[in-house]
Amino acid sequence: MENKSNTGLKVGLGIALVLFLATGFYTMNLYKESNETKKELSEEKQLVMNDLNAMAKQYDEAIAENKVSNEDLIQARGRIQGLIDSLRISETNVKSLWRYKSKYRNLQKEMDVLLAQNDSLKIENSYLATSLDSTRVRLEERTMFTDSLLVQNTALAEVVENASILNTVDLKGFGVIERTSGKLIPTERARRADKIRVCFTVAKNTLVQAGDQELYVQVIDPNSNTLGANEQVVFEDKTLNYSVVSKFNYENSNLNVCEFVTSSYEFEKGRYVVNVFNQKDLVSTSEFTLK
Repeated sequence: MENKSNTGLKVGLGIALVLFLATGFYTMNLYKESNETKKELSEEKQLVMNDLNAMAKQYDEAIAENKVSNEDLIQARGRIQGLIDSLRISETNVKSLWRYKSKYRNLQKEMDVLLAQNDSLKIENSYLATSLDSTRVRLEERTMFTDSLLVQNTALAEVVENASILNTVDLKGFGVIERTSGKLIPTERARRADKIRVCFTVAKNTLVQAGDQELYVQVIDPNSNTLGANEQVVFEDKTLNYSVVSKFNYENSNLNVCEFVTSSYEFEKGRYVVNVFNQKDLVSTSEFTLK
């Protein structure tokens, strides 16, 4: 009887041991599977995080390429950043990961639409920029052409202005003896000369209007004194000392003119210079000598 009890006890202990070992093995398998699942979920979470970061980078590049801020792109970029921040601190489980994957897919669809619109906008902006560049080039060419015309017209106006003044030729100065009868006798003797006679021809110029005109005659003696009236006239920034004002009626043809210049003292021996000015412009010069 006692042997039967021992045998039953041994059998019970054997069954208990088998159950214990089976439970331990099962528990170990569950633990191992749990760790592997956690590892897989963590890896999957990191993949989702990488995808979101890649998407955020695409938005950053699209926003940077736009000189004019695109509000839709900026708002979508903000939503992605919010999802990244939320995923970073979220629990790593199947339910949570599935939710984030679903949101990622929705954001991916939104990004495809926004980036397509952005590409279209870039093409339009590029075309507009090209058109503006072409317009600017045409305007610059027009401006250059206008400036060139202005320069030419200015130069032409200067030529016309310079050409539309009276000029003189055959300018001569010499001493004369004046007889009581009014007869004039040329002389080269300084002590015998009563006056200096200046003669010149006003050249024909059809650009000059016919009518009363005047030129300034200047006679300078060997001591650099201005003979005759020795009066001054100012033209802008230039002051001219003249001997006599030659006034005449110009009829658009060659005109011979002579003027007399006197002195309050005897004429000096030496070289005399004769200049004729049309206002401030010197139009002819000559010289002669009294002995």
